Amino acid sequence: MRNQAWAAAILGLATGGAQAGGLDRSGTPVEIIFEQGNYAEVSFGYTEPDLTGVDVLGNSYANVGNSFGLAGAGLKMDFGERLSFALIYDQPYGADVRYGGNRATTMLGGTMADAESNALTALLRYDVTDRLSVYGGPRVLQAEGEITLSGLAYGASSGYNVDFASDNGVGLVAGTAYEIPDIAFRAALTYHSAVDLDFRTTDNTVFPAATTSTEAPQSVKLAVQSGVAKDTLVFGSVRWSEWEAFTLNPPNPGVPNLAELDNATTWELGVGRRFTDRLSGSLAVTYEDGSDPLVSPLSPTNGLTAVTLGGEYQVTEKVTLSGGIRYTWLGDARPETGTPDKPRGTFTDNTALSAGMKLGVNF
Repeated sequence: MRNQAWAAAILGLATGGAQAGGLDRSGTPVEIIFEQGNYAEVSFGYTEPDLTGVDVLGNSYANVGNSFGLAGAGLKMDFGERLSFALIYDQPYGADVRYGGNRATTMLGGTMADAESNALTALLRYDVTDRLSVYGGPRVLQAEGEITLSGLAYGASSGYNVDFASDNGVGLVAGTAYEIPDIAFRAALTYHSAVDLDFRTTDNTVFPAATTSTEAPQSVKLAVQSGVAKDTLVFGSVRWSEWEAFTLNPPNPGVPNLAELDNATTWELGVGRRFTDRLSGSLAVTYEDGSDPLVSPLSPTNGLTAVTLGGEYQVTEKVTLSGGIRYTWLGDARPETGTPDKPRGTFTDNTALSAGMKLGVNF
């Protein structure tokens, strides 16, 4: 069985408009660096959230989290027996939230957030010994977004719109892994540094355009896998992301920080099983503990629990097709505005469904 290819086929964490771990979507993958030989892959995931709620006036909000797709690709090549290289493309962060309703009669009607990102990571891996390796390299991140505050909850700021133009930043990825090939054991610790971004920012007020400086969050992930019986593998991971460092302060001094997000720790535990020489499957559970139930209206969820069912089929000796589905239960949350925080609605019993596929080729 290869790494965790069957479990990694799901690309999007199904957590509605704002993802698990703040705005996380892809989880900043690096697993391709552990593939055997020269290898390339392309992947696509799709998430359909069901994110509904009601405001304190009794107005219902139909699904405010729009569906989204994620694309990914990677290339890994060996340079000799100990040195290898990987190039990874992913769409790590995003948001797509839109509240329906009249802004003059609802607390949040017309509020929206739209954010997109793309990242390219280049990694070199060096095998220090047959079991110990180190890897690292630069990561280039591009991001942009737009936010509208609308509804009675925002008072005089209702109707405020701000655009954060596209900007690029460079960060660092570094990691180390210890492996025991005979039992398919691997423990990999990976660090993604923060990435500084300076958005050219314009809004619909009299204030001139300005630069909004922020940083995409640093993260640390520990991933472990091991064979436990013939054709059976267990795997798990824990990932921490510093989303409290991410801020969006627009040029209008009367508008507060638009990105009040909590740090997030996400856990995963699963088992993989090879049924035949060509067919493997996996089952995994993901959990993220909710923190403060008072959340930004632009991120109306609080933690999650998800179950992922994946499969991998060896089409030929060199071609592998993997995929799966994920069902996510989203944590209840209460969107708030103001200082001090004042709840403006309640979102409960929400879910999301994701599906993904990946095509891998050895060459």
